[in-house]
Amino acid sequence: MSDVERIPPRSGTAFKVPAGATLTVIDPEGCQVADLLAFSSEDVNEVISSGRTLDYAETIALTTGHVLYSNRSRPMLTIIDDTVGCHDFLLTPCSVDTFLHFYPDKPVHRGCFGNLAEALEPYGVAPDRIPVAFNCFMNVPVDAQTGKLSVLPPVSKPGDRISFQAEMDLVIGLTACSAYASNGGSFRPIDYQIEFLGSDDIPIGAPSNA
Repeated sequence: MSDVERIPPRSGTAFKVPAGATLTVIDPEGCQVADLLAFSSEDVNEVISSGRTLDYAETIALTTGHVLYSNRSRPMLTIIDDTVGCHDFLLTPCSVDTFLHFYPDKPVHRGCFGNLAEALEPYGVAPDRIPVAFNCFMNVPVDAQTGKLSVLPPVSKPGDRISFQAEMDLVIGLTACSAYASNGGSFRPIDYQIEFLGSDDIPIGAPSNA
Protein backbone atom coordinates (compact mmCIF):
# COMPACT_ATOMS: atom_id res chain seq x y z
CA MET A 1 0.00 0.00 0.00
CA SER A 2 1.33 3.43 -0.90
CA ASP A 3 1.34 6.40 1.42
CA VAL A 4 -1.59 8.80 1.28
CA GLU A 5 -0.74 11.52 -1.25
CA ARG A 6 -2.25 15.01 -1.11
CA ILE A 7 -3.34 17.17 -4.05
CA PRO A 8 -3.28 20.84 -2.98
CA PRO A 9 -6.38 22.97 -3.58
CA ARG A 10 -7.04 23.91 -7.21
CA SER A 11 -4.29 21.66 -8.60
CA GLY A 12 -3.94 18.22 -10.18
CA THR A 13 -1.67 15.24 -10.71
CA ALA A 14 -1.25 12.15 -12.88
CA PHE A 15 0.12 8.70 -12.08
CA LYS A 16 -0.07 5.06 -13.15
CA VAL A 17 -2.16 2.39 -11.45
CA PRO A 18 -1.65 -1.29 -12.39
CA ALA A 19 -4.47 -3.74 -13.04
CA GLY A 20 -5.82 -5.21 -9.83
CA ALA A 21 -4.73 -2.32 -7.63
CA THR A 22 -7.18 -0.25 -5.61
CA LEU A 23 -7.29 3.53 -5.94
CA THR A 24 -9.03 5.39 -3.11
CA VAL A 25 -9.96 9.05 -3.50
CA ILE A 26 -10.48 10.80 -0.16
CA ASP A 27 -12.13 14.13 0.70
CA PRO A 28 -10.09 14.97 3.83
CA GLU A 29 -11.90 18.16 4.81
CA GLY A 30 -15.31 17.62 3.19
CA CYS A 31 -17.25 19.45 0.46
CA GLN A 32 -14.54 19.11 -2.21
CA VAL A 33 -14.85 17.63 -5.71
CA ALA A 34 -12.13 15.57 -7.43
CA ASP A 35 -12.16 15.19 -11.23
CA LEU A 36 -10.90 11.72 -12.20
CA LEU A 37 -9.76 10.58 -15.66
CA ALA A 38 -8.48 7.18 -16.74
CA PHE A 39 -6.52 6.15 -19.85
CA SER A 40 -5.18 2.75 -20.87
CA SER A 41 -1.44 2.60 -20.19
CA GLU A 42 -1.02 0.57 -23.38
CA ASP A 43 -2.84 3.07 -25.59
CA VAL A 44 -3.95 6.45 -24.26
CA ASN A 45 -6.47 6.69 -27.11
CA GLU A 46 -8.52 4.31 -24.96
CA VAL A 47 -10.10 6.61 -22.40
CA ILE A 48 -12.83 6.64 -19.79
CA SER A 49 -16.26 7.20 -21.37
CA SER A 50 -19.23 8.83 -19.72
CA GLY A 51 -21.49 7.79 -22.59
CA ARG A 52 -20.54 4.10 -22.53
CA THR A 53 -20.68 3.94 -18.74
CA LEU A 54 -24.08 5.60 -18.32
CA ASP A 55 -25.50 3.57 -21.22
CA TYR A 56 -24.45 0.24 -19.71
CA ALA A 57 -25.28 1.17 -16.10
CA GLU A 58 -28.70 2.56 -17.12
CA THR A 59 -28.38 5.19 -14.40
CA ILE A 60 -26.53 8.41 -13.68
CA ALA A 61 -26.35 7.52 -9.97
CA LEU A 62 -23.09 5.57 -10.06
CA THR A 63 -21.89 3.99 -6.82
CA THR A 64 -20.59 0.71 -5.33
CA GLY A 65 -20.75 -2.14 -7.85
CA HIS A 66 -20.88 0.02 -10.97
CA VAL A 67 -18.19 -0.22 -13.65
CA LEU A 68 -16.64 2.74 -15.46
CA TYR A 69 -16.08 1.77 -19.11
CA SER A 70 -13.72 2.99 -21.80
CA ASN A 71 -14.63 4.35 -25.23
CA ARG A 72 -13.90 0.80 -26.46
CA SER A 73 -16.49 -0.67 -24.07
CA ARG A 74 -13.89 -2.31 -21.84
CA PRO A 75 -14.05 -2.08 -18.04
CA MET A 76 -11.50 0.37 -16.67
CA LEU A 77 -12.51 0.88 -13.04
CA THR A 78 -15.01 -0.82 -10.73
CA ILE A 79 -16.36 1.11 -7.75
CA ILE A 80 -15.80 -1.23 -4.80
CA ASP A 81 -16.53 1.12 -1.88
CA ASP A 82 -18.33 4.45 -1.63
CA THR A 83 -19.18 6.32 1.57
CA VAL A 84 -20.93 9.20 -0.23
CA GLY A 85 -23.03 7.80 -3.09
CA CYS A 86 -23.25 11.19 -4.82
CA HIS A 87 -20.99 11.78 -7.84
CA ASP A 88 -21.30 13.26 -11.33
CA PHE A 89 -20.45 11.88 -14.77
CA LEU A 90 -22.26 14.49 -16.87
CA LEU A 91 -20.18 17.68 -16.67
CA THR A 92 -16.83 18.36 -18.29
CA PRO A 93 -13.75 19.53 -16.34
CA CYS A 94 -13.86 23.24 -15.52
CA SER A 95 -11.58 25.43 -17.64
CA VAL A 96 -10.73 29.02 -18.47
CA ASP A 97 -13.88 29.10 -20.58
CA THR A 98 -15.93 27.80 -17.63
CA PHE A 99 -14.77 30.73 -15.52
CA LEU A 100 -15.47 33.24 -18.29
CA HIS A 101 -18.97 31.77 -18.76
CA PHE A 102 -20.14 31.21 -15.18
CA TYR A 103 -17.90 33.48 -13.08
CA PRO A 104 -17.28 36.66 -15.13
CA ASP A 105 -16.77 38.74 -11.97
CA LYS A 106 -14.19 36.41 -10.41
CA PRO A 107 -10.51 35.81 -11.22
CA VAL A 108 -10.02 33.43 -14.14
CA HIS A 109 -8.39 30.08 -13.32
CA ARG A 110 -7.17 27.41 -15.73
CA GLY A 111 -9.38 24.96 -13.84
CA CYS A 112 -9.31 21.20 -13.77
CA PHE A 113 -8.88 21.07 -17.55
CA GLY A 114 -5.66 23.07 -17.41
CA ASN A 115 -4.37 21.11 -14.42
CA LEU A 116 -5.14 17.79 -16.10
CA ALA A 117 -3.60 18.88 -19.42
CA GLU A 118 -0.32 19.74 -17.72
CA ALA A 119 -0.23 16.63 -15.53
CA LEU A 120 -1.10 14.24 -18.37
CA GLU A 121 1.20 15.73 -21.02
CA PRO A 122 4.20 13.57 -19.96
CA TYR A 123 2.06 10.47 -20.57
CA GLY A 124 1.31 11.48 -24.16
CA VAL A 125 -2.21 12.78 -23.55
CA ALA A 126 -2.92 15.89 -25.59
CA PRO A 127 -5.49 18.43 -24.32
CA ASP A 128 -7.99 17.48 -27.02
CA ARG A 129 -7.99 13.91 -25.65
CA ILE A 130 -9.36 15.00 -22.25
CA PRO A 131 -12.96 13.73 -21.99
CA VAL A 132 -15.76 14.19 -19.47
CA ALA A 133 -14.33 13.30 -16.06
CA PHE A 134 -15.85 11.15 -13.35
CA ASN A 135 -16.39 13.90 -10.79
CA CYS A 136 -15.99 12.30 -7.38
CA PHE A 137 -18.24 13.85 -4.72
CA MET A 138 -19.82 16.35 -7.16
CA ASN A 139 -23.51 17.05 -6.49
CA VAL A 140 -25.41 17.61 -9.75
CA PRO A 141 -29.15 16.97 -9.31
CA VAL A 142 -31.32 16.77 -12.42
CA ASP A 143 -34.86 18.17 -12.32
CA ALA A 144 -37.28 15.36 -13.13
CA GLN A 145 -39.65 17.65 -15.02
CA THR A 146 -37.40 19.99 -16.99
CA GLY A 147 -34.11 18.08 -17.07
CA LYS A 148 -32.33 21.19 -15.78
CA LEU A 149 -28.97 20.56 -14.14
CA SER A 150 -27.97 22.25 -10.88
CA VAL A 151 -24.55 22.32 -9.28
CA LEU A 152 -24.87 22.20 -5.50
CA PRO A 153 -22.22 21.87 -2.78
CA PRO A 154 -20.96 18.30 -2.28
CA VAL A 155 -22.57 16.29 0.51
CA SER A 156 -19.24 14.62 1.34
CA LYS A 157 -17.99 14.98 4.91
CA PRO A 158 -14.39 15.00 6.17
CA GLY A 159 -12.82 11.59 5.52
CA ASP A 160 -15.42 10.41 3.02
CA ARG A 161 -14.01 8.31 0.19
CA ILE A 162 -14.61 6.31 -2.94
CA SER A 163 -12.49 3.29 -3.92
CA PHE A 164 -11.96 1.83 -7.39
CA GLN A 165 -10.39 -1.42 -8.55
CA ALA A 166 -8.33 -1.00 -11.71
CA GLU A 167 -9.46 -3.47 -14.38
CA MET A 168 -6.48 -2.72 -16.66
CA ASP A 169 -3.16 -0.90 -16.41
CA LEU A 170 -4.13 2.76 -16.23
CA VAL A 171 -2.86 6.30 -16.36
CA ILE A 172 -4.96 8.31 -13.92
CA GLY A 173 -5.49 12.07 -13.88
CA LEU A 174 -6.90 13.48 -10.63
CA THR A 175 -7.63 17.00 -9.39
CA ALA A 176 -8.84 19.01 -6.46
CA CYS A 177 -11.52 20.90 -8.39
CA SER A 178 -11.16 24.64 -8.96
CA ALA A 179 -14.75 25.76 -9.68
CA TYR A 180 -16.65 27.85 -7.13
CA ALA A 181 -20.12 26.28 -7.38
CA SER A 182 -18.81 22.70 -7.45
CA ASN A 183 -17.15 23.09 -4.05
CA GLY A 184 -19.56 25.32 -2.16
CA GLY A 185 -17.53 28.45 -2.87
CA SER A 186 -14.23 27.44 -1.25
CA PHE A 187 -11.33 25.15 -2.16
CA ARG A 188 -9.78 22.27 -0.24
CA PRO A 189 -7.28 19.46 -0.90
CA ILE A 190 -7.96 15.94 -2.12
CA ASP A 191 -6.08 12.86 -0.89
CA TYR A 192 -5.56 9.57 -2.69
CA GLN A 193 -3.99 6.21 -1.94
CA ILE A 194 -3.07 3.19 -4.05
CA GLU A 195 -3.22 -0.34 -2.62
CA PHE A 196 -1.24 -2.83 -4.65
CA LEU A 197 -1.86 -6.55 -5.04
CA GLY A 198 0.88 -7.59 -2.65
CA SER A 199 3.62 -6.17 -0.50
CA ASP A 200 6.27 -7.05 -3.12
CA ASP A 201 4.47 -5.22 -5.92
CA ILE A 202 6.27 -2.13 -7.21
CA PRO A 203 4.26 0.93 -8.26
CA ILE A 204 4.26 1.54 -12.00
CA GLY A 205 5.41 5.15 -12.31
CA ALA A 206 5.76 7.81 -9.66
CA PRO A 207 3.10 10.45 -9.05
CA SER A 208 3.71 13.65 -10.98
CA ASN A 209 2.22 16.72 -9.27
CA ALA A 210 1.21 19.72 -11.34
